[in-house]
Amino acid sequence: MKILCNPKELIYSTSIVQKAVSSKTTLPILKGIFLEAFDQNLRLVTTDMELGIDHVMEANIIEEGSAVVDARLFSEIIRKLPDSEVEISLKDNSELLIKCASVKFNILSYNPSEFPELPKIKEEQMYEIPQELFKNMIRQTVFATAEDETRPILTGVLMEIEKDMLNMVALDGYRVALRKGRIKSELNNKVVIPGKTLNEINHIMSGEEDEKVQISFTNNHALFIINNTKLISRLLEGEFINYNQVIPKEFSSRVKVRTVQLLDSIERASLLGREGRNNLVKFTFADKKMIINSNSKLGNVHEEIEIEYEGEELQIAFNSKYFIDALRVVNDDFIYLELTTALSPGIIKPASNDNIIYLILPVRLASY
Repeated sequence: MKILCNPKELIYSTSIVQKAVSSKTTLPILKGIFLEAFDQNLRLVTTDMELGIDHVMEANIIEEGSAVVDARLFSEIIRKLPDSEVEISLKDNSELLIKCASVKFNILSYNPSEFPELPKIKEEQMYEIPQELFKNMIRQTVFATAEDETRPILTGVLMEIEKDMLNMVALDGYRVALRKGRIKSELNNKVVIPGKTLNEINHIMSGEEDEKVQISFTNNHALFIINNTKLISRLLEGEFINYNQVIPKEFSSRVKVRTVQLLDSIERASLLGREGRNNLVKFTFADKKMIINSNSKLGNVHEEIEIEYEGEELQIAFNSKYFIDALRVVNDDFIYLELTTALSPGIIKPASNDNIIYLILPVRLASY
């Protein structure tokens, strides 16, 4: 194997595939990048056996071949090279020679035949989603996945495709994030994608409106194609909670408030709330006023903001972090906050559309 390539393109390509390199494995081969030179392309592949990334870049191929090199070391070397054409060649099938200007590195190469192949997924029945839409849908849901892996299914995001509608749902037992988006689809499907996979996809996508993401599913895996990059992820197994039964259909009180104003107020209150238990912040609603309170051993905060309010006077408390997470990803000047009782979930919706719904469970005021 012998290739010549642009250093900046090689740095970019390496940074993409490095996201699937295994950090916990005891198998050295899984800590590596599989390099394959063919036609006028260099293919880079990594996998941790849950997520695999396959990326192709243009290169001047002098001699075809393949090798596997330690991903961390290879990446660090490439980033430190001068801004000049890079030559990569295989020496005695056991060493990779990297040359750039007057710099030469010889590093250990592993047997490429020992590198695991990525699962084969037919690229026939594909969904297409605009990158801009998919990027927003991921950003507006994935933060609500569970971090505790005692219930693995909740560490992922449900992707539910039905009648030209894609619903993405994340929940962790304390909150629910639902984002709807319209796509062109003749196929119905329901799968749970690991949150880690969606975060990596979000980093790779450019978010351009005219760029598409192609998606295909098998019983066990999902394939995402983003330009010249393929991500193959194992699906999460198990029964996802029926979110439709969790989200209330009615409310007795409704608040309309400016999104940024509420976010700023809760962030200020959370400075004290995080010193106590549950990042607790208390809301009091009456007439056209919303009072935000937070107490801790270090002190207390009281703030009032103007709102539009329908309903009886109500006091309710929430974990401020959950509110902040939701408000930060709502792309709307105003939100509606729908409430029923001090012990019932609160619902956050953008005022101008119904494609986003956030549910947050309250904290009992008796513990305040």
